[in-house]
Amino acid sequence: MKKVLFVLTSHDALGDTGQKTGFWIEEFAAPYYLLKDKGINITIATPKGGQAPIDPKSNEPDFETPATVRYNKDTETQNLIAHTNKLDTINHTDFDAVFYPGGHGPLWDLAENKTSIKLIEDFYSNNKPVAAVCHAPAIFKHTKTENGNYLVKGKKVTGFTNTEEDAVQLTNIVPFLVEDMLTKNGGIYSKEADWQPYAVQDNLLITGQNPASSERVANLLIKQLN
Repeated sequence: MKKVLFVLTSHDALGDTGQKTGFWIEEFAAPYYLLKDKGINITIATPKGGQAPIDPKSNEPDFETPATVRYNKDTETQNLIAHTNKLDTINHTDFDAVFYPGGHGPLWDLAENKTSIKLIEDFYSNNKPVAAVCHAPAIFKHTKTENGNYLVKGKKVTGFTNTEEDAVQLTNIVPFLVEDMLTKNGGIYSKEADWQPYAVQDNLLITGQNPASSERVANLLIKQLN
């Protein structure tokens, strides 16, 4: 049985706005159920362990999808989210791939978290897929290959666009813009129109542009695992 690690944010504050953030339900739930229904074993971890914060906006009716409806009725999975493993107890040797769902939280913690950075580098250097959707490609801010280059350098990537960030009016709140960072780190960045599903794969790196892209990322990951 294939085993996939899901890494979620522990960060719940949206800058200095006084508003809450966290992970985006759809970006967790859609890939989680796609993989789970294929018989893939999933472990969930966060930097702090325990309850992973959910972005309250992602629970609004406007953002409801079949996967979020399923999650909101699924007390077993909600319990897993309430009791996540602590990231520093995780070893890449126990897993076949890692998946990072987005939400704004990762921009603050996972982008800078040394345990997460090392974990991604370990997965990649051991020929295991690394997948990230929407804001989660923020995790590539500091990750490097064994030769010291940025992990995304010269590789096809996507992630939340500058125009999408502008549309949600958080350009001046977030610590950095995903599109700008990926480009600055040498990634071959591409995108679709705002809010359209779009995912790209470059060998072991699989990235998606926005919440609507999370199923595409999961499907590419399943193909890669097979």
